[in-house]
Amino acid sequence: MDRLSRAETQQRTRARVLAAARDEFTQRGYRDAKIDAIAERAGLTRGGVYSNFPGKRALYFAVLADAADRSPAPPSHTGPGRTAREALGIFARLWLARLPLATDEQHSAGRLGVDLVPEIITDELTRRPYGQLMRLDAILLGLALEQLHPPAGRRTGVAQTVLTTLQGASQLAAAAPGFVDEFAIARACERLAGLNLDEVWQPPHLPHVPRARPTSEPWSPPAAADAVRGEPLRPTGDGVVAILGLHRLGAVEEAIRAAPPGTEITAVIVSGAADELADLARLTIADLLTCLRPAFPPSAWPHLRIVHDPTGALAAAAGVPAVSDATETAIRLHGGRITARADGFGACHAAASADGPPPTAT
Repeated sequence: MDRLSRAETQQRTRARVLAAARDEFTQRGYRDAKIDAIAERAGLTRGGVYSNFPGKRALYFAVLADAADRSPAPPSHTGPGRTAREALGIFARLWLARLPLATDEQHSAGRLGVDLVPEIITDELTRRPYGQLMRLDAILLGLALEQLHPPAGRRTGVAQTVLTTLQGASQLAAAAPGFVDEFAIARACERLAGLNLDEVWQPPHLPHVPRARPTSEPWSPPAAADAVRGEPLRPTGDGVVAILGLHRLGAVEEAIRAAPPGTEITAVIVSGAADELADLARLTIADLLTCLRPAFPPSAWPHLRIVHDPTGALAAAAGVPAVSDATETAIRLHGGRITARADGFGACHAAASADGPPPTAT
C-alpha cells in the first residue's frame, strides 16, 4: 500500500480536526467548546490542533465555511425569478429558511452559526474585514439586480438595504426566538426591488490616484476556481485582475464601473492573516451565493469572478510577492499578457480605465 504524502496526511488531519470541532461546537456551543475536548475527539494532542489552526475562533470560521461550501443550495420551488422583484423575494425566502427555529435546542446543528456575528464584533481584526466582505456581498447582489432591472443603473445601495434587513432578521432570530416573521421580511425585501435611491456612481476622488503604468509581462497564473460559479478557472486572456486585501474589497466596484462594458473583471482575495480570515471570507461569500444562484437565472449571475487566494500564489503571479489586508494592486490583461498595472488606493480604477494600445513585448 502506498504511503500518504505529507500534504495528504495534513489534509486528513485537518479534516479530522474539523469534524471533531463541528461536533464540539454543535453539542456545547462556541462559547463552551474547548480545544482540549476537540483534540480528544480527533485523537490528537492540543498541539496537533494548533498546528492546523491558530485558535478556537479560526477553527469556528473554518467549520462554518466548510459547512457552507458543502451545503447544497436550498431548493427554489418556483425556479429563479424572472424580474428583480421575484428574484429578491426568492433570495430572501431562501436566506430566511436557514435561520434557527424557536423550537431548536440551545445547542443543535440549526444554531451552529449563531455566535458568528457576536464573535466578529469583539475584535477589530475581524470587524473591518467583515464590513468589506459584506460590501462585496452587496456588490454581487447589486450586479445581479442590475441584470434583471435595466436600465435602472447601479443597484448596490438597494442590495445593501436588503442585506441589512436580512442580517438584522438573522440576529433577532437567534437572540429573540419566535419574534421574526419570515413571511413579512421576505415580502418587504421583495418590494425593495422598486426602491429608488438615485444611485449615481462617482469615480474615486483621491488626492493622489495612481496612473496605470504600461508594461509587457507574461501572465501565467496558477489554476484557480471562480467562487461565483463554482467552476475551475484560469484567468487568462483579456480583462482586469484586482488583487485585494480584506480592507480593500469594495474597491473592485471601481474596476467594474470604470472598465468598458463586457470587460472581464476578476477579484483575487488575499489577507495578511489568511490562517484565520481566509475562512471568514470563504464563509461570507458562500453564504450569499448559496441563496443568489437559485434565486437569479444564470444569465443574471454577477459578471464578476472571485478567487480566494489564501497562499498568495496568484498574487505572486501578478507581481505582488507580499500581501496584506491593505493590498490593492490591479493589472490589465491583453492577449494573455500584462499590459498595465497600478498599485495603491485607486489602482482598480486606474487599471480598468487605462486605454491605448498595449505596449510591444520586449
